[in-house]
Parts: sequence; C-alpha cells; structure tokens
Amino acid sequence: MTMLDPMSSPALIELRDVSVRLGGREVLTHVDLEVTRGEILTLIGPNGAGKTTLARTLLGILKPSSGAVTTAAGARIGYVPQRMQIEAALPLTVRRLLSLTRPYGEEEMRQSLKEVGAGHLFDRQAAELSGGEYQRVLLARALLGSPDLLILDEPTTGIDFAGQSALYDLLATIRQERGCAILLISHDLHVVMAASDRVICVNGHVCCEGAPEAVTSDPAYVALFGPGHAESLAVFKHHHDHVHDVSGHVHGEDETHV
Repeated sequence: MTMLDPMSSPALIELRDVSVRLGGREVLTHVDLEVTRGEILTLIGPNGAGKTTLARTLLGILKPSSGAVTTAAGARIGYVPQRMQIEAALPLTVRRLLSLTRPYGEEEMRQSLKEVGAGHLFDRQAAELSGGEYQRVLLARALLGSPDLLILDEPTTGIDFAGQSALYDLLATIRQERGCAILLISHDLHVVMAASDRVICVNGHVCCEGAPEAVTSDPAYVALFGPGHAESLAVFKHHHDHVHDVSGHVHGEDETHV
C-alpha cells in the first residue's frame, strides 16, 4: 500500500484498477474508487456483491491480486463492523469493550460515549444492550482513535427505522464536527442513500456512481435492482424539529433527554 501526499491530494484512499481474488474466485474486478476527505460515501449492492471485501481491502486486511491501493500519509481509519456477537454469560462491560485492543483513559472513553449519545452506558453489560445502543458503543470505540476515515459495515443491522434515522443524523454531526470522511456499506438503501454525498453501486465491479438521485436513475442500477425499485425508494433528506435518543425515541428539541 503506497502513500498519497496529503498536501497535493484531497483523497484519503485511492483504489486504481484493483481486483481481489478469494478462494480461486475473483470477487472484485478492476475497481477504481476514491474516498475524499470530509465526504459521506455509501457502497451499495446486493448480498455477495463484494462490498465487505472492498472494505477489507481499504482497511489493508486484504491485499489485491492486481492494481494499487494508495493511502494518504498518516491517515487513520476507524472501523465499525457488523454487530459482533457477545455471549450473554460473558461478563463484558462497555468500559472493557472500549479498551479491548488498546488501553484508553476513563475520561477519554466517557467523552467518546457522550459524543455518540451513549454516556450512560459506560458500566452496562455489553450483552444487555439494544441494537441501537450497541452500535453506538462500537462507533464510540472507533472514534477513540480519532479517525480521518470512518468505515461502517451494515451499521443499521438490528435497528428499527427511527433508530436508523437517529444514527444517520449522528454520523452527519460527527462529519461536521470532526471533518472526517465516512464510508457506509449497506444493502438497505431507503435511508442510507439520503445520508450520502456520493453513492457507489458495486456488484463485483463498480456498476455506477454519483449523487443518490443520479444513481437511482442509472440504467446499471435499474438493471441490478429492478425497474420498480427507484420509484419505491425513499431518497429524502431528514429535516425535522425533533431529536432521537439512543434507543430511537423521539423528543422535541427543547425537551431534556438522555
């Protein structure tokens, strides 16, 4: 993996003509992709399309069989995986989960949880958290490393619609306040498209890319998801005069909430 000059390029990571072969099968073919500083980018595609493989390539976990991956010098990447299963009998608190791979100070961990609206979960058992609570804890864990790029793999798995909306509002705030790029990976398009500056549709290769509204009318997108899908897709911006708490419950803006 080579390095970009941060003074000459707004890109954090570039993939050029990247192919990835796993188990004798080419999962990704000739992929060109650029993640730009400060943008919210979404990878969409059906199950088995190679989205997670692409994320693992961006993270440096997988090496391409051909092509080049170039990363900006000093760029830090935070990763929020799909929900990790925790045995109910395993005594693992949120405090312990946050520091599993690297020790952090208590105040630093509390501040990261507070940033994602989960400060009250610090001493809770991780196995007892709701889907939305657990996802925010994993997000807080990724933010502890002060990432320039935050990658979230299927972040709304097991979260209801209100909780999904709250999560995307939170990600928009994180992008605004931290200036980091955010890469979302999803096959659930109904809200994630609206949360994005740019969408890339993947099915073993890049089928199409652009603004959400442009992608839904692209012939390659229509061929992949069907002619009726774009009409039923709710590509909308989530403007409202209320807020969602960590569990997705709605409050007026002037209400006190946890």
